[in-house]
Amino acid sequence: MSHTKKVLASVAALASLAALCAVLFFFLPHSLPPVAPSPKQPTGQALIERGEYLTTAADCAACHTTRGGKPFAGGLPFKLPFGTIYSSNITTDNDHGIGSWSDAEFVRAVRSGVGRHGENLYPAFPYTSYALLSTDDILAIRAYLRTVAPVSEPSPSNSLAFPFNQRWLMRGWNLLFLPWSEYQVDTSKSDEWNRGAYLVEGLAHCGECHTPRGLMFQRMQRKALSGGEVDGWKAWNITNDSATGVGGWSDADLASFLSTGHAKGHGPAGGAMREAVDLSFSKLPTSDIRAIVTYLRTVPAVTADPETKVSLVVPSASDTPSSSLGARIFAGACASCHGKDGSGLVNLRASIQGAHAVNDPKGANLIRLILQGSSDEAKEPGRTMPAFKSIYSDQEVAALANYVIERLSGKVGEVQAADVAGARE
Repeated sequence: MSHTKKVLASVAALASLAALCAVLFFFLPHSLPPVAPSPKQPTGQALIERGEYLTTAADCAACHTTRGGKPFAGGLPFKLPFGTIYSSNITTDNDHGIGSWSDAEFVRAVRSGVGRHGENLYPAFPYTSYALLSTDDILAIRAYLRTVAPVSEPSPSNSLAFPFNQRWLMRGWNLLFLPWSEYQVDTSKSDEWNRGAYLVEGLAHCGECHTPRGLMFQRMQRKALSGGEVDGWKAWNITNDSATGVGGWSDADLASFLSTGHAKGHGPAGGAMREAVDLSFSKLPTSDIRAIVTYLRTVPAVTADPETKVSLVVPSASDTPSSSLGARIFAGACASCHGKDGSGLVNLRASIQGAHAVNDPKGANLIRLILQGSSDEAKEPGRTMPAFKSIYSDQEVAALANYVIERLSGKVGEVQAADVAGARE
């Protein structure tokens, strides 16, 4: 189904919920039940420290802080097929942040996607995952956010096409797709497995990126964690499928990728995944990383995007590269870091052999890595790939991408100049 047809189908589906939403809005009770921590909840500095850890595990800074902006001040754009949504200010500012919110209002927003004044939030904020969080954990996050300096800056207004700009329609969407209770421990599984499930499905909200979306932009749970798309980037299949997922990865590979952003033979993380590693996963205790790996090992295998199956091709030292445009650009701009065979000359992070990005004939992520580069906030030498968007034309980037795909996967690259132009937007 084409992109336009998908959007039209979504509009029709949302419109069919209008009558139901009206009933929900006018007749359901609007009272806000009080919330209270359990007797096990820590207090004082211990509570704040736990809240900081949970805020990091939930990767809140990634969405609520713009690059170079003030922490948690919001304003990060999320470009969707029907418009743009901006993240909110969650500092302690009373006017533009959440400084004047009650605990009950904060818990409701995190768990149910409903703002302080009863307005529905959009699921770009992953409340469908956070619905699984315990009240204690949400209140601990709230306690930490109370220590964040206030920033008196409003977030930009959302720009969404009708009818998606009608927030009340989300009431019907929530009725269909919002979990009804917090995470329930599976007593047949180990504590480590349950911890991993809580992190993957709730706190770290992995499915928000790695699960495909349906016509109403809901997560398609029957294909959970089999791959999705965010802002043009592909979030790869992380089920146990050995061909297109992580079934062929060792536990050490998975742990390394999560905690450092790269694993030998699998390439480095890029885009939003690198950001998640830098800001969240790399700061988690090793026990959490082990728990995530333990849980992922039990996720049912789903074969998705078979054309992106990883085929590891290692060019021999005697192999003479072609004289094509892409080969010339690679030799001049890429080989000094990545090596002629993609094995990496600077460090392990520079190795791109076996990476999903170079095994995708369409080059979705590879194009964006070439255009945007990759770095963390520190931009340390050896951890930064420069952006080439202002250096090479669309045709040159396409030629480079196709050369890398063919040389390191043996596949025929399908990248066109128009694809590069679209990625620049």
